Amino acid sequence: MNTPLATRMRPRSLAEYTGQEHLVGPGKLLRRAVESRVLGSMIFHGPPSSGKTTLALVIAAELQAKFVTLNAVLDGVKELRQVVADAQAERGRLDARNTLLFVDEIHRWNKAQQDALLPHVESGLLTLIGATTENPYYSLVGPLLSRCQVFELQPFSLEDLTALLERALADPDRGLATYNVVAEAEAVHHLAATAAGDIRHALNALELAVLTLPLEADGSRRFTLAHAQESIQKRLVRYDGTGDEHYHYASAFIKSLRGSDPDAALYWMTAMLEGGEDPMFLFRRMAVFASEDVGLADSFALSFVMSAQDAFERVGMPEGWYFLSHCALYLALAPKSNSTGAVFQVMDHIRASGPGRVPGHLRDSTASRLEAKHTRQPDAAKSYKYPHEHPYHWVDQRYLPDSVRTTWYEPGDQGREKSLWERLKAIRQA
Repeated sequence: MNTPLATRMRPRSLAEYTGQEHLVGPGKLLRRAVESRVLGSMIFHGPPSSGKTTLALVIAAELQAKFVTLNAVLDGVKELRQVVADAQAERGRLDARNTLLFVDEIHRWNKAQQDALLPHVESGLLTLIGATTENPYYSLVGPLLSRCQVFELQPFSLEDLTALLERALADPDRGLATYNVVAEAEAVHHLAATAAGDIRHALNALELAVLTLPLEADGSRRFTLAHAQESIQKRLVRYDGTGDEHYHYASAFIKSLRGSDPDAALYWMTAMLEGGEDPMFLFRRMAVFASEDVGLADSFALSFVMSAQDAFERVGMPEGWYFLSHCALYLALAPKSNSTGAVFQVMDHIRASGPGRVPGHLRDSTASRLEAKHTRQPDAAKSYKYPHEHPYHWVDQRYLPDSVRTTWYEPGDQGREKSLWERLKAIRQA
């Protein structure tokens, strides 16, 4: 058999389909739509190898529709025009079937290419199933989304993967039953657990292992845990450095730091790095966090991150793991303050009201003196009180425009910031 096991084992009906119970389980919306044959265009959104193409094939088989596939990386408007022409010709036949168009990686099409689908989807000439690994609400145009139902597919669970692997071992027609494999439960479990929800990865590893197993004296092939570990040596990390998972993982990392959970911070950071994330991205995010979420509670945090990044660039990997870990742990354990965010409230005020006039005593002394000379008016800058000439290097003096009576900074009560604010309050009261 030259066809890969993952392709051979694709289900041919909803009855054979395993997984995505939230979509095609008994009584669920998509299953009801298929069974009632009232099916509109839709978008399947989910990680690689979550069964998007397979589910589209099953739906086409259940509806006995003409199934046509386009790949958005390779095909464009020219190929779409041919699909439309063929669908129009199909409509004229006595035994006409509905045309179900599957567009893989539909997010790769630009706005004009996506717009080209609209009249044919709207007229019902084509029933579209678009598949994407990226968030469709970001990557697809609004008019196309409004004409489609969006369904999110989840990675296969450990139970789903185990069931599918056992089915492949037991199937005599499309699977591996003819090889008379005696599989240890631990071996199957290892493949399922290590594949991280990717059924194609699990089946490919199983096929490789079985085809290379030696024959026992009784004609069987024994599939052990050692064979499973050999055939799938590194746990798959489901992470796309440019797609939704990138933002989900980054969000989980930052929220773990903010929540002062060092274990979770290390977990999400390591998952990103194992998935191929650029360490510099993590250092940039931690630098922002040091000012946004630690801030004045520990102003050294920002310098600490920048020093760790410098050390990483000098040393590199694998020792660079220590600097990343050092940073993540420090930020997770640091006292937290978000008072630096006051700058955005000030920004909103200035954008809404415009900047106020600089009070006379705060104006540049040279410019103020020259203005006073030419206008024969008193030099307002001379009323400025120099703080260093007063006790505690502070003097009661207004620094905001007269028209501004708002304060924005709310001091935090953690770490160094609390003591700094208490010191200033004491000086003002004195």
